[in-house]
Amino acid sequence: MGGSEPLLPEGATGGSGDFVPPDGLCWVSVLSCLLLACCYVGSLYVWRSDLPRDHPTVIKRRFTSVLVVSGLSPLFVLVWREITGIRTGPSLLALMGMRFEGFVPAVVLPLLLTMVLFLGPLMQMVLDCPWTFMDGLRLVFDPWFWTLCFSDMRWLRNQVVAPLTEELVFRACMLPMLVPCAGPSTAMFTCPLFFGVAHFHHVIEQLRFRQGTLSGIFLSAVFQFSYTAVFGVYTAFIFIRTGHLTGPVLCHSFCNYVGFPIISTALEHPRRIVILLSYLLGVFLFFLFLFPFTDPSHYGFPTPVCTLTSSPSSLCLS
Repeated sequence: MGGSEPLLPEGATGGSGDFVPPDGLCWVSVLSCLLLACCYVGSLYVWRSDLPRDHPTVIKRRFTSVLVVSGLSPLFVLVWREITGIRTGPSLLALMGMRFEGFVPAVVLPLLLTMVLFLGPLMQMVLDCPWTFMDGLRLVFDPWFWTLCFSDMRWLRNQVVAPLTEELVFRACMLPMLVPCAGPSTAMFTCPLFFGVAHFHHVIEQLRFRQGTLSGIFLSAVFQFSYTAVFGVYTAFIFIRTGHLTGPVLCHSFCNYVGFPIISTALEHPRRIVILLSYLLGVFLFFLFLFPFTDPSHYGFPTPVCTLTSSPSSLCLS
Protein backbone atom coordinates (compact mmCIF):
# COMPACT_ATOMS: atom_id res chain seq x y z
CA MET A 1 0.00 0.00 0.00
CA GLY A 2 1.30 3.49 -0.86
CA GLY A 3 0.96 4.76 2.73
CA SER A 4 3.46 2.23 4.07
CA GLU A 5 6.30 2.99 1.68
CA PRO A 6 9.42 4.34 3.38
CA LEU A 7 10.96 7.74 2.88
CA LEU A 8 13.25 7.72 -0.16
CA PRO A 9 15.58 10.69 -0.57
CA GLU A 10 16.95 11.08 -4.05
CA GLY A 11 20.65 10.34 -4.15
CA ALA A 12 20.86 9.58 -0.43
CA THR A 13 21.60 6.00 0.58
CA GLY A 14 23.41 4.39 3.43
CA GLY A 15 25.68 1.37 3.43
CA SER A 16 23.08 -0.70 5.26
CA GLY A 17 20.16 0.73 3.28
CA ASP A 18 19.17 3.11 6.09
CA PHE A 19 17.96 6.62 5.42
CA VAL A 20 20.74 9.21 5.19
CA PRO A 21 19.35 12.75 5.49
CA PRO A 22 20.29 15.02 2.58
CA ASP A 23 22.84 17.70 3.41
CA GLY A 24 21.22 20.77 4.91
CA LEU A 25 17.85 19.07 5.44
CA CYS A 26 17.39 20.47 8.96
CA TRP A 27 18.31 23.99 7.92
CA VAL A 28 15.86 23.91 5.03
CA SER A 29 13.12 22.43 7.24
CA VAL A 30 13.53 24.93 10.09
CA LEU A 31 13.81 27.93 7.77
CA SER A 32 10.74 26.78 5.83
CA CYS A 33 8.74 26.51 9.06
CA LEU A 34 9.99 29.90 10.24
CA LEU A 35 9.06 31.55 6.94
CA LEU A 36 5.62 29.94 7.02
CA ALA A 37 5.02 31.14 10.59
CA CYS A 38 6.11 34.68 9.64
CA CYS A 39 3.76 34.67 6.63
CA TYR A 40 0.86 33.54 8.81
CA VAL A 41 1.40 36.18 11.50
CA GLY A 42 2.36 38.85 8.94
CA SER A 43 -0.92 38.31 7.12
CA LEU A 44 -2.73 39.62 10.19
CA TYR A 45 -1.03 42.99 9.83
CA VAL A 46 -1.32 43.70 6.10
CA TRP A 47 -4.44 45.73 6.91
CA ARG A 48 -3.76 49.14 8.45
CA SER A 49 -6.40 49.94 11.07
CA ASP A 50 -6.80 51.77 14.36
CA LEU A 51 -9.55 49.39 15.45
CA PRO A 52 -9.02 46.65 18.10
CA ARG A 53 -8.64 42.99 17.09
CA ASP A 54 -12.18 42.06 18.20
CA HIS A 55 -13.86 44.60 15.93
CA PRO A 56 -15.91 42.79 13.22
CA THR A 57 -14.22 44.76 10.44
CA VAL A 58 -10.76 43.75 11.63
CA ILE A 59 -11.83 40.12 12.03
CA LYS A 60 -13.29 39.95 8.50
CA ARG A 61 -10.15 41.44 6.96
CA ARG A 62 -7.93 39.04 8.87
CA PHE A 63 -10.12 36.14 7.78
CA THR A 64 -9.32 37.04 4.19
CA SER A 65 -5.54 37.25 4.58
CA VAL A 66 -5.21 34.26 6.90
CA LEU A 67 -7.32 32.04 4.64
CA VAL A 68 -5.18 33.04 1.65
CA VAL A 69 -1.93 32.18 3.48
CA SER A 70 -3.40 28.94 4.80
CA GLY A 71 -4.61 27.98 1.33
CA LEU A 72 -1.11 28.56 -0.04
CA SER A 73 0.67 26.81 2.86
CA PRO A 74 0.83 23.37 1.13
CA LEU A 75 3.07 25.04 -1.47
CA PHE A 76 5.70 25.42 1.27
CA VAL A 77 5.71 21.64 1.70
CA LEU A 78 5.90 21.13 -2.06
CA VAL A 79 8.84 23.53 -2.41
CA TRP A 80 10.54 21.95 0.62
CA ARG A 81 10.17 18.52 -0.99
CA GLU A 82 11.67 19.79 -4.26
CA ILE A 83 14.61 21.50 -2.54
CA THR A 84 15.49 18.50 -0.35
CA GLY A 85 14.84 15.96 -3.09
CA ILE A 86 12.75 13.82 -0.76
CA ARG A 87 10.19 11.51 -2.35
CA THR A 88 7.38 10.11 -0.23
CA GLY A 89 5.03 7.13 -0.57
CA PRO A 90 1.87 8.87 0.73
CA SER A 91 0.41 11.77 -1.22
CA LEU A 92 0.89 15.35 -0.09
CA LEU A 93 -2.71 15.54 1.18
CA ALA A 94 -2.26 12.31 3.16
CA LEU A 95 0.94 13.64 4.74
CA MET A 96 -1.02 16.72 5.78
CA GLY A 97 -3.69 14.60 7.46
CA MET A 98 -6.36 14.86 4.77
CA ARG A 99 -7.46 11.29 4.07
CA PHE A 100 -10.49 9.02 4.48
CA GLU A 101 -8.90 6.01 6.18
CA GLY A 102 -9.65 6.11 9.91
CA PHE A 103 -11.66 9.32 9.55
CA VAL A 104 -14.50 8.40 11.95
CA PRO A 105 -12.18 7.42 14.85
CA ALA A 106 -10.17 10.60 14.15
CA VAL A 107 -13.33 12.67 14.66
CA VAL A 108 -14.48 10.92 17.84
CA LEU A 109 -11.53 9.62 19.89
CA PRO A 110 -9.17 12.66 20.14
CA LEU A 111 -12.09 14.97 20.99
CA LEU A 112 -13.39 12.51 23.59
CA LEU A 113 -9.90 12.26 25.09
CA THR A 114 -9.69 16.07 25.34
CA MET A 115 -13.12 16.26 26.96
CA VAL A 116 -11.95 13.72 29.55
CA LEU A 117 -8.97 15.97 30.35
CA PHE A 118 -11.36 18.90 30.86
CA LEU A 119 -13.73 16.90 33.05
CA GLY A 120 -13.28 19.38 35.93
CA PRO A 121 -14.18 22.54 33.98
CA LEU A 122 -17.02 20.68 32.24
CA MET A 123 -18.41 19.55 35.58
CA GLN A 124 -18.31 23.13 36.84
CA MET A 125 -20.11 24.34 33.70
CA VAL A 126 -22.82 21.71 34.22
CA LEU A 127 -23.32 22.63 37.89
CA ASP A 128 -23.54 26.35 37.04
CA CYS A 129 -25.78 25.93 34.01
CA PRO A 130 -29.43 26.92 34.64
CA TRP A 131 -30.66 24.73 31.76
CA THR A 132 -31.79 21.15 31.94
CA PHE A 133 -30.24 18.47 29.73
CA MET A 134 -33.26 18.56 27.41
CA ASP A 135 -32.99 22.36 27.11
CA GLY A 136 -29.37 22.00 26.02
CA LEU A 137 -30.23 19.24 23.57
CA ARG A 138 -32.97 21.34 21.98
CA LEU A 139 -30.55 24.25 21.67
CA VAL A 140 -27.95 22.11 19.89
CA PHE A 141 -30.50 21.06 17.26
CA ASP A 142 -31.96 24.55 16.87
CA PRO A 143 -30.96 26.02 13.45
CA TRP A 144 -31.47 29.57 14.76
CA PHE A 145 -28.82 28.98 17.44
CA TRP A 146 -26.23 27.98 14.82
CA THR A 147 -27.27 30.89 12.61
CA LEU A 148 -26.48 33.27 15.47
CA CYS A 149 -23.16 31.53 16.12
CA PHE A 150 -21.98 31.74 12.50
CA SER A 151 -23.05 35.38 12.27
CA ASP A 152 -20.87 36.24 15.29
CA MET A 153 -17.42 37.11 13.94
CA ARG A 154 -15.63 36.39 17.23
CA TRP A 155 -17.30 32.97 17.55
CA LEU A 156 -16.42 32.18 13.94
CA ARG A 157 -12.79 33.20 14.54
CA ASN A 158 -12.34 31.29 17.80
CA GLN A 159 -14.27 28.12 16.93
CA VAL A 160 -13.72 27.71 13.19
CA VAL A 161 -11.15 29.86 11.40
CA ALA A 162 -8.38 29.97 14.02
CA PRO A 163 -8.45 26.20 14.82
CA LEU A 164 -8.61 25.23 11.15
CA THR A 165 -5.91 27.58 9.83
CA GLU A 166 -3.53 27.25 12.78
CA GLU A 167 -3.64 23.45 12.79
CA LEU A 168 -3.23 23.38 9.01
CA VAL A 169 -0.20 25.66 9.07
CA PHE A 170 1.49 24.74 12.35
CA ARG A 171 0.79 21.01 12.40
CA ALA A 172 -0.23 19.65 9.00
CA CYS A 173 2.42 21.61 7.07
CA MET A 174 5.26 21.90 9.57
CA LEU A 175 5.37 18.36 10.99
CA PRO A 176 5.97 16.67 7.60
CA MET A 177 8.92 19.03 7.12
CA LEU A 178 10.36 18.53 10.62
CA VAL A 179 9.91 14.76 11.10
CA PRO A 180 12.49 13.68 8.45
CA CYS A 181 15.04 15.98 10.04
CA ALA A 182 14.44 15.52 13.77
CA GLY A 183 12.28 12.41 14.10
CA PRO A 184 8.69 12.32 15.42
CA SER A 185 9.47 12.87 19.12
CA THR A 186 11.75 15.89 18.65
CA ALA A 187 9.47 17.34 15.96
CA MET A 188 6.54 17.05 18.38
CA PHE A 189 8.34 19.39 20.81
CA THR A 190 9.93 21.65 18.18
CA CYS A 191 6.84 22.40 16.10
CA PRO A 192 4.91 24.06 19.01
CA LEU A 193 7.72 26.59 19.48
CA PHE A 194 6.75 28.20 16.16
CA PHE A 195 3.12 28.08 17.31
CA GLY A 196 3.89 29.66 20.69
CA VAL A 197 6.11 32.41 19.28
CA ALA A 198 3.43 33.21 16.68
CA HIS A 199 1.07 34.16 19.51
CA PHE A 200 3.47 36.86 20.74
CA HIS A 201 1.92 39.20 18.18
CA HIS A 202 -0.88 39.82 20.71
CA VAL A 203 1.69 41.83 22.72
CA ILE A 204 1.89 44.37 19.90
CA GLU A 205 -1.84 45.05 20.06
CA GLN A 206 -1.93 45.13 23.86
CA LEU A 207 0.86 47.71 23.91
CA ARG A 208 -0.72 49.66 21.06
CA PHE A 209 -4.10 49.95 22.79
CA ARG A 210 -2.55 50.18 26.28
CA GLN A 211 -4.39 47.13 27.57
CA GLY A 212 -2.49 46.90 30.86
CA THR A 213 0.92 47.71 32.32
CA LEU A 214 4.15 46.75 30.57
CA SER A 215 5.00 44.11 33.16
CA GLY A 216 1.45 42.73 33.10
CA ILE A 217 1.46 42.44 29.32
CA PHE A 218 4.86 40.73 29.39
CA LEU A 219 3.77 38.20 32.02
CA SER A 220 0.58 37.54 30.07
CA ALA A 221 2.63 36.93 26.92
CA VAL A 222 4.95 34.49 28.73
CA PHE A 223 1.95 32.63 30.15
CA GLN A 224 0.24 32.52 26.77
CA PHE A 225 3.42 31.25 25.10
CA SER A 226 3.72 28.52 27.73
CA TYR A 227 0.22 27.11 27.46
CA THR A 228 0.04 27.45 23.67
CA ALA A 229 3.34 25.57 23.41
CA VAL A 230 2.06 22.81 25.72
CA PHE A 231 -1.18 22.65 23.75
CA GLY A 232 0.86 22.52 20.55
CA VAL A 233 2.75 19.49 21.84
CA TYR A 234 -0.56 17.77 22.53
CA THR A 235 -2.07 18.44 19.09
CA ALA A 236 1.23 17.50 17.42
CA PHE A 237 1.08 14.22 19.36
CA ILE A 238 -2.47 13.63 18.09
CA PHE A 239 -1.48 14.48 14.51
CA ILE A 240 1.50 12.11 14.51
CA ARG A 241 -0.39 9.26 16.20
CA THR A 242 -3.59 9.54 14.14
CA GLY A 243 -2.27 10.94 10.86
CA HIS A 244 -5.36 13.15 10.64
CA LEU A 245 -5.86 16.92 10.71
CA THR A 246 -9.46 16.55 11.93
CA GLY A 247 -8.61 15.57 15.51
CA PRO A 248 -6.29 18.52 16.24
CA VAL A 249 -8.79 20.98 14.69
CA LEU A 250 -11.71 19.71 16.79
CA CYS A 251 -9.61 19.63 19.98
CA HIS A 252 -8.37 23.16 19.28
CA SER A 253 -11.92 24.42 18.78
CA PHE A 254 -13.10 22.69 21.95
CA CYS A 255 -10.26 24.15 24.03
CA ASN A 256 -10.96 27.62 22.67
CA TYR A 257 -14.56 27.22 23.78
CA VAL A 258 -13.83 25.95 27.29
CA GLY A 259 -10.83 28.19 27.88
CA PHE A 260 -7.91 27.68 30.24
CA PRO A 261 -9.07 25.99 33.49
CA ILE A 262 -9.26 28.48 36.36
CA ILE A 263 -8.60 26.49 39.51
CA SER A 264 -9.27 29.49 41.79
CA THR A 265 -12.96 29.60 40.81
CA ALA A 266 -13.24 25.87 41.50
CA LEU A 267 -11.78 26.38 45.00
CA GLU A 268 -14.39 29.04 45.73
CA HIS A 269 -17.32 27.05 44.34
CA PRO A 270 -20.00 25.79 46.80
CA ARG A 271 -19.54 22.27 45.39
CA ARG A 272 -15.76 22.47 45.14
CA ILE A 273 -15.21 18.90 46.38
CA VAL A 274 -17.15 17.47 43.43
CA ILE A 275 -15.37 19.78 40.97
CA LEU A 276 -11.88 19.12 42.34
CA LEU A 277 -12.49 15.37 42.29
CA SER A 278 -13.60 15.76 38.67
CA TYR A 279 -10.33 17.57 37.90
CA LEU A 280 -8.30 14.72 39.43
CA LEU A 281 -10.39 12.02 37.78
CA GLY A 282 -10.13 13.75 34.41
CA VAL A 283 -6.32 13.97 34.57
CA PHE A 284 -6.08 10.32 35.68
CA LEU A 285 -8.38 9.05 32.90
CA PHE A 286 -6.60 11.25 30.33
CA PHE A 287 -3.23 9.62 30.95
CA LEU A 288 -4.88 6.21 31.17
CA PHE A 289 -6.50 6.56 27.73
CA LEU A 290 -3.86 8.74 26.05
CA PHE A 291 -2.14 5.97 24.09
CA PRO A 292 -5.12 3.56 23.64
CA PHE A 293 -7.32 6.32 22.16
CA THR A 294 -4.55 7.45 19.79
CA ASP A 295 -3.39 3.96 18.82
CA PRO A 296 -2.32 4.22 15.13
CA SER A 297 -4.08 0.92 14.40
CA HIS A 298 -7.41 2.79 14.69
CA TYR A 299 -6.42 5.20 11.93
CA GLY A 300 -4.49 3.12 9.39
CA PHE A 301 -1.07 1.86 10.38
CA PRO A 302 1.45 3.35 9.80
CA THR A 303 0.17 6.91 9.76
CA PRO A 304 1.50 8.88 6.73
CA VAL A 305 3.74 11.27 8.68
CA CYS A 306 5.41 8.27 10.38
CA THR A 307 6.64 7.04 6.99
CA LEU A 308 8.91 10.10 6.93
CA THR A 309 11.26 8.72 9.58
CA SER A 310 13.87 6.03 9.09
CA SER A 311 14.20 4.91 12.70
CA PRO A 312 11.31 3.41 14.73
CA SER A 313 9.63 5.78 17.19
CA SER A 314 7.34 4.89 20.07
CA LEU A 315 4.95 7.60 18.83
CA CYS A 316 4.43 5.69 15.60
CA LEU A 317 3.99 2.23 17.12
CA SER A 318 0.65 0.60 17.79
